[in-house]
Parts: sequence; C-alpha cells; structure tokens
Amino acid sequence: MLYRPSLESLIAAVKGAQAALLLDSEGEIVVASGDSQMRHRLIGAYEGLSLSTIRKIVERHKMGGLEYLVRRHEGGSVILRPLKDGYYFIVCLGPEAAVAEAVHRSASTKEQLDQDL
Repeated sequence: MLYRPSLESLIAAVKGAQAALLLDSEGEIVVASGDSQMRHRLIGAYEGLSLSTIRKIVERHKMGGLEYLVRRHEGGSVILRPLKDGYYFIVCLGPEAAVAEAVHRSASTKEQLDQDL
C-alpha cells in the first residue's frame, strides 16, 4: 500500500516506536505498521475523539493550526498528527522511546502522507 512505507520508515528510525497507524476521519484504520496489538487500534480511535475536541478548542480560542499532540501514559507515549481531509496518524511509543526524536521525524512523515492523500 502507498502509505505503509512512510509509516514503516518512521518506526524503523525511532528507537522504541511500536506502531504507526493512519486513520480516516471516522477513526477507521486505513493502514497500520508495526505491532498490531488491538490496544493500538483502540488508542487510534480514541485519539481521533481527542483530536476532534481539541480542534474545537483551538478554533474557538483562535489559537492557530494544530500541528501535533503528545500524550504520555504509564506504558509510553502517543504522538498524534492531523493530516488533510480529516485523516490523522498516530505513533505508539514504548516507555524507553525517544519522544523528541519521534516528534521530529513524524513531521516529515506527515508531509509525505499529506502528499500521498
């Protein structure tokens, strides 16, 4: 699939990256790469709900565009990046992951995915 190489490159480049998922505006997975645990699929759907709420807050308070979100939890972190046309992607990271590097590298993945959509 067209999007899979971008996601696989990101996972390979970031120490501790477990999975990367591209989701549509309904929270349905378009393509997934890496560890295919059901937990990652659920995280992807829930992050879509968070994205919707945060976008409303950002628009209401005229805060500019939303570039990415990082959510830390007991088992690691999740990076969420909105894409065009309501799509978004997430990167699931383990607790040992280099979060700053993942944020940095996910920016170029976002650009590539936006071009491919």
